[in-house]
Amino acid sequence: MLTNPAEKYRPFAPIALPDRTWPSQTITQPPIWLSTDLRDGNQALIEPMSIEQKLRMFELLVEIGFKEIEVAFPSASDTDFRFVRRLIEENRVPDDVEIQVLTQAREDLIRRTFESLSGAKRAIVHVYNATAPVFRRVVFRHDPPETIALAVHAATLIRELAVERPETQWRFQYSPEVFSQTELEFARDICNAVLEVWQPTPDCKAIINLPATVESATPNVFADQVEWMHRHLAYRDSVDLSVHNHNDRGCAIAAAELGQMAGADRVEGCLFGNGERTGNVDIVTLALNLYTQGIHPGLDFSHINEVARIVEDCTQLPIHPRHPYVGDLVFTAFSGSHQDAIRKGFAARNPKDLWDMPYLPLDPADLGRSYESVVRVNSQSGKGGIAFLLERDYNLSLPRRLQIEFSQVVQRAMDATGKEMTAPMLWDLFEQEYLRANAPFKYLTHHWRDDQSPATIATTLECVDRVLTRAGNGNGPIDAFVDALDLQIRVHSYEERAIGHGSDADAIALIEIAADWLEGTIHGVGIHSSIVTASLLAVLSAVNRGLATLTPTQREAVLPGPQTVA
Repeated sequence: MLTNPAEKYRPFAPIALPDRTWPSQTITQPPIWLSTDLRDGNQALIEPMSIEQKLRMFELLVEIGFKEIEVAFPSASDTDFRFVRRLIEENRVPDDVEIQVLTQAREDLIRRTFESLSGAKRAIVHVYNATAPVFRRVVFRHDPPETIALAVHAATLIRELAVERPETQWRFQYSPEVFSQTELEFARDICNAVLEVWQPTPDCKAIINLPATVESATPNVFADQVEWMHRHLAYRDSVDLSVHNHNDRGCAIAAAELGQMAGADRVEGCLFGNGERTGNVDIVTLALNLYTQGIHPGLDFSHINEVARIVEDCTQLPIHPRHPYVGDLVFTAFSGSHQDAIRKGFAARNPKDLWDMPYLPLDPADLGRSYESVVRVNSQSGKGGIAFLLERDYNLSLPRRLQIEFSQVVQRAMDATGKEMTAPMLWDLFEQEYLRANAPFKYLTHHWRDDQSPATIATTLECVDRVLTRAGNGNGPIDAFVDALDLQIRVHSYEERAIGHGSDADAIALIEIAADWLEGTIHGVGIHSSIVTASLLAVLSAVNRGLATLTPTQREAVLPGPQTVA
């Protein structure tokens, strides 16, 4: 990276719009939705969808409730052309759905596009050409008048070809590609020139689409651009003003929401944000953001898991487990405190109340999901999933470093078996590793006295087939017990808590120790109805586990000789 990036990159200039109104607006209704999964999303795939996959995706989009679907770039590939023909010839498009197709502003491509739509009941022809200065100057070598002339010629041809095919109810859409980097005055002039050709009416609106083809600035700047165009477009009452946001800066959701506040009527995007480079705006997230504000988005995601699986199958792209609303882990809390807060929230909730829950922006049940999503632990699982299952099923919340240590134990066990590990299997492994670690030291009895200073402990242990009686002094039972063992161990951390509920709850002690004869630190766990006994068991658990890492010769050097209570 450059020490001074300003030598290479320039900031996006703010828009001169001192009387902007969008900051005081709120979104009170859903936009017109346009899915471009079958076009923009498809062209971004390593392996574009087959016709059968595209049909499956189209049926899903119709089922969700999209009324405008961009189905193809028919002049770009034979597959796309044949797909459009199949939709029309097999009468697969419902009467209330408009299919949209994309074409560049070239005569041969426009004519091929109209061929693909022959016999369609309703269709939107979407034409575009690049308008940003770098494209005009470097890519096409057109000056501004030539760029406008190209768009006007394309618009004129589209109008003429549509008149020749009166059996179809036509609508037209124009996109000044790379609008996000185009001078606003030029974007206005080219859009108004196209609208003058089409002369839309309130009963047959044109669509002016403003693509953030490359997201270049903060969302507020895009909102300013949209509001400026909203004010300056001709035929405004006869235009659906649309936004098409890409996610290069990771702000597409915010930009699309602010774009609506700035005057946009329509949003183009893909399910789960698929699309070129960093993707298009995610329509699922946008729609469910509205839903959490009490506004039905007009799209049905009641069975979002099924939607996700179909999209993954068609695109061969995984959905991130932390993806908003749909990720496998977004309604599962690994943190014990989060778990506790959510459980208390559910316990206190009246079903007639407005939704007001810790950590959950909406009810997972509305999406066909459950809060306690199934967490499965296999060889790829991390400490979070292991800790979650022990917390959920055994009320056992582990400190972070113990989570890490135990996850390594689990990993070794699963590497040996290659099998998935259930919660009971995890608990059995935890018991075996920590609670049954009773060799060479095994606890027998102890006597703790804290009525004198220093406090003392007398304990009886079994060690390698002999009984040891040990005594020690300290500030508390653990300190005194460490003194009695005389193994030169040091306590790094200690936690105690109840495991179970009510008067029958046991105490669990979790300890982390270090010693000169140990490499790093090691944990021990003890469970008993007495917290003192649980603490002593935890110390012995850690000691025994540490000794197990030594060679026989090293272990012999550490183990104590006989000692009796004085």
